[in-house]
Amino acid sequence: MDTITSPSTTSVPTAYAGNYAKTRLPNHAAIDNYLAHTTIGDPDLDPVMEELSSMNPGHLHRYIGAGIEQDDELLSSAPQPLRDFFANNDDPPWLDLEAFRPAIRAFNANVDLMLAAFVTGVLVEGFSTLIAKSFRITGRVASTKRRLQQNNRHMMEIFFPAGMERSNEGWKLSMRIRFVHSRIRTLLDKSDDWNHKAWGTPVSAAHLGFAISVFSKRLLEYSELLGAKFTDEEKESVMSVWRYAGYLMGIPETILYRTAEDARDMYEIGYSCEPKADPDSIAVANLLIKSIPNVAGTTDPAEVEQLVRLAYKLSRALIGNQLADEFDFPKTPTLLTLFMYRWKQRYHRTIKKELIRSNNFTQLLEISVYDAGGLSYRMPSHVHTSKSIEW
Repeated sequence: MDTITSPSTTSVPTAYAGNYAKTRLPNHAAIDNYLAHTTIGDPDLDPVMEELSSMNPGHLHRYIGAGIEQDDELLSSAPQPLRDFFANNDDPPWLDLEAFRPAIRAFNANVDLMLAAFVTGVLVEGFSTLIAKSFRITGRVASTKRRLQQNNRHMMEIFFPAGMERSNEGWKLSMRIRFVHSRIRTLLDKSDDWNHKAWGTPVSAAHLGFAISVFSKRLLEYSELLGAKFTDEEKESVMSVWRYAGYLMGIPETILYRTAEDARDMYEIGYSCEPKADPDSIAVANLLIKSIPNVAGTTDPAEVEQLVRLAYKLSRALIGNQLADEFDFPKTPTLLTLFMYRWKQRYHRTIKKELIRSNNFTQLLEISVYDAGGLSYRMPSHVHTSKSIEW
């Protein structure tokens, strides 16, 4: 990973000040790079969205949709900055779509285990950073069920055969996420609720670089802990899919991992730099766990309680006691949790192998968001979700 100029002591957001001095050695260059990116968003798209911030929301959404859907006729009437953005949106030189094939096979075979790892480990861990503050301020915490469903759909689409080709849903959803992040960043930048001096840039490149590292490397690790099996080729391919997704989502290459080792270093550096989980992170992490039964369509109170209890137990076993305690998760013993979960999964896969495989994508489809009318390119119109148009 290339790095950018190290931040000065005065430019580091104050929320990180307590950890700055003690974390600079021995990997000071990478740590300085992470902290520098806490004041960076999306250098290419943010100026465009800022320039268009006063535009009629309906027109903005239509033009964004035109660019993503390659509707050149409609895009030709869009403001010049948006036309320029799409015209200059080239594939990176390292992109190899053929290299995604092993990941697609691996996901198809292990989707149930990867989904369990995603919702109980990966997503929870991803909110250990100050990115949780944007969810609290905007009020998106109240939309946790829909957020989970959107995450599920995005993961399904990027691992769908040919999903990351320009005309398919994995590509489109990744680009849509980029626009949503930039729009939220623009709204929060202008909000009195956001403390730039303390927290840096909203939905910063540092937090997204951390998140994509967790989504990729941690997803593989946690899925294996739950019983999934991957070849080395499949692991490398999964990392490649998420790297390209991160690129499409606007993560600068100066903070976007290149290898599995880079990703591991990134989340370790993030943990060392980020302040201890605060009430916002605690609220988001717990709501994610408690939303799992709702997303899964479980309504029986006894079943809901049982599923939440299992989710908390699995999450603690995956993310570890230290972070689970920071999140105020129930203190439950986890000594044999992963062993028993793996044993049960392998038993069912042996007895009902074909049934599980045939049900994998059906299960994921049922707990993903598919809105009537197809993919929506609506963006939030107000910093507070309760005052925004539906998106």
